[in-house]
Amino acid sequence: MKTNKISIIAVAVMIAAAPAAEAQTYNPFQIGGFGGVAFPTGDLGQVTNTGYTIGVALGFRPQLSPAGLRFDAAWNQFGIENGDGNINIPSFTANIEYGLPLGMSFSPYLIGGAGLYHTSADIGGLSSNGSNDFGWNVGGGIRLPLSGFSTFIEARYNSVNADNGTLTYIPVTFGITF
Repeated sequence: MKTNKISIIAVAVMIAAAPAAEAQTYNPFQIGGFGGVAFPTGDLGQVTNTGYTIGVALGFRPQLSPAGLRFDAAWNQFGIENGDGNINIPSFTANIEYGLPLGMSFSPYLIGGAGLYHTSADIGGLSSNGSNDFGWNVGGGIRLPLSGFSTFIEARYNSVNADNGTLTYIPVTFGITF
């Protein structure tokens, strides 16, 4: 009888300790990369073709919080329509990512932020110095947590207040975070 009580106490302690052990292995920091297709819109869409985007992401999400921070560095490039050259828009943004609690195996989220966008052009072998401009972005995505890493698909509307007007584009990306 005494052995059964000790066994029951031992099992109860292990069950109670399991969530605490899991909480100790939670890492709130994430690092990853992404890439995809970038669709120019507005004035940018009048003079360029569909382009591409690649980038890296650093994130921080406290455990049990639906909101987190994400810092992105991306390279966006669009070819000049009917011409020899391209428009380049590297960006460095700080974003808030908010997970929508739907209780599914995948996690939809909203994302938005602002930062520095550097716009420049390479046309016919001549490069412009470009300019550093303020811009913002807003969008959403779906995250699929896997064993040890996550994948995501995301689309964001970007608006850059450049010297000669507003440049807008929508990158649709696939990414992986660890």
